[in-house]
Amino acid sequence: MDEHRHDPAGVRGGLDPRAELSEFLRTRRARLKPRDVGLPDLGRHRRVPGLRREELAQLAGVSVAYYTRLEQGNGRNVSAEVLDAIARALRLSDAEHTHLTHLARPGRRRKSPEPRSRQTRPALRQLLEAMETVPAYVVGRRSEILAWNRMATAVFGDWGALPPQERNWARMVFLDPAQRELFVEWEQKACDMVAYLRMDAGRHPDDPALSALVGELSVKSEEFRTLWARHDVKEKSHGVKRLRHPLVGELTLLWESLRPAGEAEQSLVTYCAEAGSPSAEALRLLGSWNADAPADGPRTPAA
Repeated sequence: MDEHRHDPAGVRGGLDPRAELSEFLRTRRARLKPRDVGLPDLGRHRRVPGLRREELAQLAGVSVAYYTRLEQGNGRNVSAEVLDAIARALRLSDAEHTHLTHLARPGRRRKSPEPRSRQTRPALRQLLEAMETVPAYVVGRRSEILAWNRMATAVFGDWGALPPQERNWARMVFLDPAQRELFVEWEQKACDMVAYLRMDAGRHPDDPALSALVGELSVKSEEFRTLWARHDVKEKSHGVKRLRHPLVGELTLLWESLRPAGEAEQSLVTYCAEAGSPSAEALRLLGSWNADAPADGPRTPAA
């Protein structure tokens, strides 16, 4: 099989901010209908999905030629004010607006270095261990799972048994069939994982390990390729996850993603159940059964 045929994003040669900017703007424009922005809808006479470039330029208050250059990937010297106007015209979310800025103004950022360590601070590990009834883990750039506690093992499985390079949420979601059974809304989990990777790609287009991960998933998973082509982005925040656990059945858990101070590349993710709920009782049972499970992740740098 010619793997390059299944690499539409061109990630094997690195992520190209110009191409990413072009596709991001095109896909955001295509999702808007004229009626969404108060313009007349010509129906079957329209030859493009969504808004035309000239319509978007009018809404943003820029010339058609200027917007066309931007959508062709030329974001050089674009001002923050123009980006704000285009973001408003495209009805971008906060995460999308941030992503647009990263793509359009890559020269304003220094080349992103490799994270100084894929491990977490001792104090964070101690915090994980102290959270005896709460499944929790630390996730880093590229969705790498860096550390976890016993309750995370009880709920999600023994990550310590995996090779370091396989302790990665995106890889597990798309390449491990067990994850389709674990997550009741697997499709939403998959969409979220791709959106998080897209945010990472906007911040770190020169990260070869991220490019390699996206390239591998593009080759091995048609679902990943389809979702990656949408150019959707999202920041980790909070929500509800429904799991189908092999021992205790369905769990409904509230999750929060927290950014530890001084750790721009890491997030602490916690899960809890509503007090007195069947899920809370199920977590208690899992905790008692898993009392002797290994503590958090490896204490030597991951390979």
